[in-house]
Amino acid sequence: MKTIIEPFRIKSVEPLRRTTPAERERLLVQAGYNLFELHASDILIDLLTDSGTSAMSTAQWAAMMRGDESYAGSESFFRLKAAVQELTGYRHVIPTHQGRAAERILFTVMCRPGHIVPNNTHFDTTRANIEFMGAQAVDLPSSSAHDTQARLPFKGNMDVEALEKLVAAEGPAKIPLVMLTVTNNSGGGQPVSMANIRAVRELTARHGIPFYLDACRFAENSWFIQQQEPGFEQLTPKQIAQMMFSYADGCTFSAKKDAFANIGGFLCTNDDRLAQQERDLLILTEGFPTYGGLAGRDLEAIAVGLEEVLHPDYLEYRIASTGYLGRHIADHGVPIVEPPGGHAIYIDAGRMLPHIPNHEFPGQALAVELYRHAGVRSVEIGSVMFGEHAQHELLRLAIPRRVYTQSHIDYLVEAILEVNARKEQLRGYRIVSQPQFLRHFSARFEPIRP
Repeated sequence: MKTIIEPFRIKSVEPLRRTTPAERERLLVQAGYNLFELHASDILIDLLTDSGTSAMSTAQWAAMMRGDESYAGSESFFRLKAAVQELTGYRHVIPTHQGRAAERILFTVMCRPGHIVPNNTHFDTTRANIEFMGAQAVDLPSSSAHDTQARLPFKGNMDVEALEKLVAAEGPAKIPLVMLTVTNNSGGGQPVSMANIRAVRELTARHGIPFYLDACRFAENSWFIQQQEPGFEQLTPKQIAQMMFSYADGCTFSAKKDAFANIGGFLCTNDDRLAQQERDLLILTEGFPTYGGLAGRDLEAIAVGLEEVLHPDYLEYRIASTGYLGRHIADHGVPIVEPPGGHAIYIDAGRMLPHIPNHEFPGQALAVELYRHAGVRSVEIGSVMFGEHAQHELLRLAIPRRVYTQSHIDYLVEAILEVNARKEQLRGYRIVSQPQFLRHFSARFEPIRP
C-alpha cells in the first residue's frame, strides 16, 4: 500500500480546547508575545517541542507498574542499565532527570575557563552549560548546511576540515571534548552520516581528544543512515545505532526524545575516573546513582522506549509523516530547511519574511502569527534563541511522537499556507526584557508598529 498509516491505535484521548482570535490576541499580550509563557490549555496544536511530549505505549505504562522506588540499588535501574549497555556498549550508565542535567554534569567535570568545545551545531542548553563553565562553544556545521534550500543528504554533518584547523590552531589541550549532535537539531533536524561520525572519531583519536555524541534523536538518525547512506541498507536501525555509539567515548541523552518518555535522561562514558567524578556530582544535585533524580517507574518507561523507538515500522511512519508536512508547505511556496528532517520541520523565516530584518526576529514574528491565526504553538530557532551565534532565522515545528493524527497535520498545513498568503503584512518585534541565559524562555517582546 502507498499510504503509510500510524502504526498504532488510540486507546485514550485528551480533549483540545479551541480559542477565538480575540482570546488569542489577549493571551499573547499577557505573555509578552513569548509563546513559552502561554498556558498549555490555551494551545490547540502544540509543536513547541518534541521533548517529553510523546505518547507512551501500553507496554511502557505496564512497565511503570513494576517501578522499584528503592533509594539505592533499584531493580528498575539495573533493567535500564542493561538496555542502555546493549544499545551503546558503554560501561558506565548514569541516569539524570533529563538531557540538560547530563550536559551540566559532563561539562562541569570536563570544562574549564578558556576551553573550547566544538560541535556540528550546539543546541541552546548545550551552549549555555558550556558557557556557564567559562568555556567557548564553537559550531562547525558542514558547508551544505548554510544553504537551507539545498536538497542534499546528511546536511547535519560536522565540517571535519574546519575541526582539524581548529585543533591545529588552538591545540588539543584546549579542547576537552568534541561533541556531535545526532540529528542536528539547531541545524534543521538534519541527519549525520556514519562516514562523518567515523571521520570525527579518527580525528579525535589521533589527537587524544574525547569524542561524545549528543544522542537525543539517535534512532531517527539511524533510520536516515539506513535509507540514504550506501552500504547500510541491510542493517537494522538497532545495528546502525550500535555502530554509531561504538565510535564515541560516551554520550549525553535526553530520554524525552527518542525513548518516548515524559522525563529522564542519562550520561554514559567508558572512562572510570570520569564516571566516578560524574557520580559524585550527581549525588549532590540529582540523586543516588541508581535513580539519578528519577522515579523507578520513569527508569522502566525509558528502558521499554529504547527498544520501541527502533522498530522499523515506527521509524518509517515517523519520518514519512514529518516529510508529508514539509513537502506540502514547501511545494506551495513556504521555504523550509531542505530536505525535511526527522523530528521537525523548520521554516526559513528569514527567507519567507525578507522585509523583517534579523534584529526584529522574523522567526518570532512568524511564531506569534501562527498562534494568533490558528492556535498553533511553535518555537523560534534564530536570533532570539542564539543571539549572535544564530546561523539562520528559523521557525521550528517539532512534532511530538505518537500524539497527533493526519488531520492535525492537514490543519497545520492549511494554517501555514493561509499565513504565508499574507506574509507581507507581518511585522517584527523588539525585546523589552530578557534574562542572561536562554533568553527565549522568558524574554518579553513588543511588536514594532509600522
